[in-house]
Amino acid sequence: MTIKILWIDDEIDLLKPHQLFLEKKGYDTTMINNATDALEEIEKENFAAVLIDENMPGLSGLEALPKIKELRPNLPVIMVTKSEEEHIMEDAIGSHIADYLIKPVNPNQILLSLKKILDASKIISEKTVINYQQEFRNITMDMMNARDFEDWQEIYKKLVFWELELENIEDTALSQIIENQKSEANAAFFKFIERNYEDWLHDDEDRPVLSHTIFNQLVRPHLGKDKNVLLIMVDNLRYDQWKVIEPIFNRYYNSEAENLYYSILPSATQYARNAFFSGLMPLEIEKKYPEYWLNDTDEGNKNMHEKELLGEQLKRLGMGDLSYNYFKILNSDFEKKIADDFNNYKKNNLNVIVYNFIDILSHAKTDNRIVSEIIRDDKTYRSITKHWFENSYLMEIVKKAAQEKMKIIVTTDHGTIYVKEPTKVIGDKEASTNLRYKLGKQLQYDPKDVLAVEQPEKFLLPKVNVTSKYIFAKENLFLTYPKNYNHFVNYYKNTYQHGGISLEEIIIPMVVLTPKN
Repeated sequence: MTIKILWIDDEIDLLKPHQLFLEKKGYDTTMINNATDALEEIEKENFAAVLIDENMPGLSGLEALPKIKELRPNLPVIMVTKSEEEHIMEDAIGSHIADYLIKPVNPNQILLSLKKILDASKIISEKTVINYQQEFRNITMDMMNARDFEDWQEIYKKLVFWELELENIEDTALSQIIENQKSEANAAFFKFIERNYEDWLHDDEDRPVLSHTIFNQLVRPHLGKDKNVLLIMVDNLRYDQWKVIEPIFNRYYNSEAENLYYSILPSATQYARNAFFSGLMPLEIEKKYPEYWLNDTDEGNKNMHEKELLGEQLKRLGMGDLSYNYFKILNSDFEKKIADDFNNYKKNNLNVIVYNFIDILSHAKTDNRIVSEIIRDDKTYRSITKHWFENSYLMEIVKKAAQEKMKIIVTTDHGTIYVKEPTKVIGDKEASTNLRYKLGKQLQYDPKDVLAVEQPEKFLLPKVNVTSKYIFAKENLFLTYPKNYNHFVNYYKNTYQHGGISLEEIIIPMVVLTPKN
């Protein structure tokens, strides 16, 4: 299939060898020696690209550019000129040219420019697919050979990298392959957690950074009386979502360190975020600070006392003299207020912002039909996340923090997973309502679908009564009661849930950012 291009140059007779070369490469090249006739041709014909000489008698190339764009706004134009003067380049670039070549040009230069403009996405796509095909086997072998938490962090990083690399390639079969590889990884990861998680809670040496240890291990080293740090806790932020919003932060900040850590179980806000701010496991919070802890079955907000728990942890770490503040942003009005009031708290040693947008978005995917239509999969979920952050008042706060040379730490409490398949659970009326984990005293379930914890104290989790047990769903399953089974399956299938065991929920980002300049 030939590609039609137009070349406009007052010395067109000298370019016959170039025309023959391009025709051999599959480009049907129309040659015209003035811009006025060329504009008429552009109006009649559909060209894939235009090459135009900058300096021609009559209507010059620069003068013709806006007229071309008026006729064909999306037509790529390559400017060819003898001049290297900066103002000419700036004028051409300002007119949205696709490329800029300096005479004399050889045929290969023209060919490369055309390929860059017309075939770039195709070439990149083909190269990306080939690279993933080569890496597919390596990732599969890595999963088979994974022995420790660091291996699984690297596997998850690779899966996210390739998912993002491949997401704009329109190939249903390829999308299914990466989706299947993620599913296989989650199946193996569940077994890994099943074997190792309890030991991590009782062994300080050979374990990952966890929800209740991260503040001491990774946040504390950045704090001090002579420092100003902004800690942004984005509820429900997955690693893939961080990677798509990272460039927005990088407008003002450089990444000093990117860490992955492991959420505790349940990978849910009530447990993981309280553990983060307290530096304690849930059972320890209940014993040490009973006034700050509510169980699943208790009425009330389960995360009401994060500021108090943070204060207690700072005291235990010998940092009780730090000035700090805590803000929980649940709506855009308060978010704007925090941005407007920045000068009132910028001198604190530590400012904490808990940002609930993504958690609200994941719930809206379940409860709001319009949002559910917009968020169809992980790709659209990431896209909405990126768009929101780009236009949020939070980024105004980040910009102001950069101007004040404040270090920023961005992290989360847990991730979330797109659930697809139900598994039945029978429980008493006191059983918790979460779809990825259950706490109850008479739970019946399919043991192959869950990690069951008969003795919660071994997992450092509180019990509602003597016979309480926890179960955690694996992979992309969600827990459903038999009553009104079909209704609930249809309602919750293909929604985002958290609290269970998957790479997306458990392995989560903690990033340290330093201001540019």
